[in-house]
Amino acid sequence: MDTLITAGRVLPRPSTPVLDGAVLVRDGVLAAVGPRAEVLAQAAPGFARHDFPTGTVMAGLFNVHVHLAFDASREMLAHFLAGSPLEEARSRLTSMLRSGVTTVRDLGDRGHLGAAVRSSLDGVAAPRLLVSGPPITVPDGHCHFFGGATTSDASIRTLIDENAEAGADVIKVMASGGQITEGGADMWESQFDARQLSVIVAHAASHGLPVAAHAHGADAIEAAVEAGVSTIEHCSFLTGPRSFDRRDAVAASMAAQGISACSTSSRNWRMIVEKLGDDTAQAMYGRLPWLEEHGVRLLAGTDAGLPGSVFDDPVGALELYEWLGFGRRRILEIATEDSAAGLGLAGVTGRLEPGLAADVLVVEGDPLASLAALRNPLLVLARGLAA
Repeated sequence: MDTLITAGRVLPRPSTPVLDGAVLVRDGVLAAVGPRAEVLAQAAPGFARHDFPTGTVMAGLFNVHVHLAFDASREMLAHFLAGSPLEEARSRLTSMLRSGVTTVRDLGDRGHLGAAVRSSLDGVAAPRLLVSGPPITVPDGHCHFFGGATTSDASIRTLIDENAEAGADVIKVMASGGQITEGGADMWESQFDARQLSVIVAHAASHGLPVAAHAHGADAIEAAVEAGVSTIEHCSFLTGPRSFDRRDAVAASMAAQGISACSTSSRNWRMIVEKLGDDTAQAMYGRLPWLEEHGVRLLAGTDAGLPGSVFDDPVGALELYEWLGFGRRRILEIATEDSAAGLGLAGVTGRLEPGLAADVLVVEGDPLASLAALRNPLLVLARGLAA
C-alpha cells in the first residue's frame, strides 16, 4: 500500500526546500517527491496518509562511526570485556533509529557482533547497518581487544579474508594509536607505515571493500592518504598531546582522491571546549572548516559507544559544526547526502528522490531555521518501515 506524507516543507535536499510538499512511499522506495498536489495525484487508491502541517520531511540522518559493542558508560571497556549481548547492541541501534538516524556504520567489534545484529533484523524497522568486524591493529595495539591483532602481511590478508567472509562492508585499520588502549601507541603515533597500509588497501579491494583508517596522527593520516584509503576517521593531525600539524598537501590529496574525513565528534564537544579552552578547542576542531576549505568531503559520525558518546543524540554532535561557523544547510548536507556519498551510497539513500530508499525523517519545525528541530522527530522510516 502507498503511504503519503505531507508537510509544511519537504527537503528533497537541504538546498532545495519545497513548501507545502509531500513524499510518496511505495514498497520501501520513494515513488514521488514534490509539491503536495503533484504527489497526491500519483498515489494509488487506498493509500495511507500522514499529515504534518508544521513539520519538515527530509532524508534520514547518518552516523558513519559507531561501536554497538560499547555502552557509552565510563565503564564501557570493562562491560565490553565481560560480554556484548546481541540484544543490547540491537537496542542501541533501535535508539539511533528513533532519534532520526537511518544509516549506521559500525567500525569495530569482536566476534562479528555487528554482522550478527544485522542478520537478526530481517523485516524489522532498523537503520541500514554497515559493519567492519574486528579492526586491523598490531599486537597489544589500539583496540587489540577486538581480536584483530596482526603480525605480518600474511596475517593482515588472513584477517581481511575472514572479515569479508563474515559479511564486512568495510575494512577498518588502526593506522595510529588511540586513547582507550592502555600500553598501546599514543594517539599521534603510527602503527602501520604507508607500505603496510597499501597492502591492506589492495587486499581489501580484491574483495571489493573500501578501507576506513583510524588516524589521529599527522604522519598516520599522510601514510593512509598515500595508500589510498576511502575514509580517514578522526583526522586530527596530531603531533603531540596538544600539538597539530595540518598539512595542506595532504588535504589537497584527500580532496583529489575523494577520500572523506569523519570527525567522530559526539555531543561531548561542549565539555571538551570547556575543559581545553576556546583556543585549544579551535586548534583541534578547526581542522573541520580547514578540510572543508580544501574540498575534503566531511562525514557525520560520533564514535557512539565511547564514554558519553551516546547513541541517541545526533543533533548534539551536529551542533559542533554550527559552533565552528558552518551554515545549517551545509550541516544537513553533511549529515545526509555527503555522508551517503562518502560511503558509496549516493545511489541508494541520503536524499529524497524517486527511486531511492524510503529513509525518511519528519521533524516538528524547520531544521534550516534551528537544528533543535531535529530533536523533535515525528516519524522515522527506514526503507519504508516506521520506527
